[in-house]
Amino acid sequence: MSGGAPEIALHSDADVLAAATAARLVTRLVDLQATGNIPRLVLTGGGVGIKLLAHIRDSPARAAVDWSRVEFYWGDERFLPAGDPERNETQAREALLDHVDVDPSLVYPMGADVGTGPSGADEAAAEYADLLARKARPEDHGDVPAFEITLLGMGGEGHTASVFPESPAVYETERTVVPVYNCPKPPPTRVSLSLPAIRTSQEVWIVTAGEEKAAAVSMALGGAGEVAIPVAGARGRLRTRWLLDRAAASKLPSDLRNP
Repeated sequence: MSGGAPEIALHSDADVLAAATAARLVTRLVDLQATGNIPRLVLTGGGVGIKLLAHIRDSPARAAVDWSRVEFYWGDERFLPAGDPERNETQAREALLDHVDVDPSLVYPMGADVGTGPSGADEAAAEYADLLARKARPEDHGDVPAFEITLLGMGGEGHTASVFPESPAVYETERTVVPVYNCPKPPPTRVSLSLPAIRTSQEVWIVTAGEEKAAAVSMALGGAGEVAIPVAGARGRLRTRWLLDRAAASKLPSDLRNP
């Protein structure tokens, strides 16, 4: 596995998980900026993913980060009109980005549906792939920035970003960004980073909570293949962190539940 064995951090419930991950993220961004870097951060949606952004917004510690020197990307997006309340971008802006001094030129949302229908997701995916290729630095050695931190959630069946089990996206090996159709949960059309693109990240943080996630967490950490459990294929080059509440970790072996 890239970056060695995954690191597991457990918290009592979803609220504590979101708060602790928010504090961890602020600390990591401060450390990166202290070295002169402009961190490249990939945001996720979902309940815990948005809640952790809200915790940052409400924390005095947010002032320790120079938000104008952070690049923001997204791991996936619901292909809906701009400003739709179900878009990950909309929720992230409401939770944090509209409340801190970001540089708008460093915020890179995925394309929205402008009335072209589901087929427009192909164009949105190609445009985001082009953006990533332009933003990649020579030292990244590829067509995707080596994101410092990629935040991901996961579904109860093991999907991450919008890569679902047995879907065409999970078999993707060439494209960095893919359109996703006929998703098993609404909305049916989305745009997502592919697993190979996610694996360019220096650090991948998988943040999830709830007993309904426990079986997939156990399978992913137990060596399941990414075709059946896509989150198992989400790995960082330097570090892979699983940030869980006790319910999501409830089916792990005891030695992993009590690290």
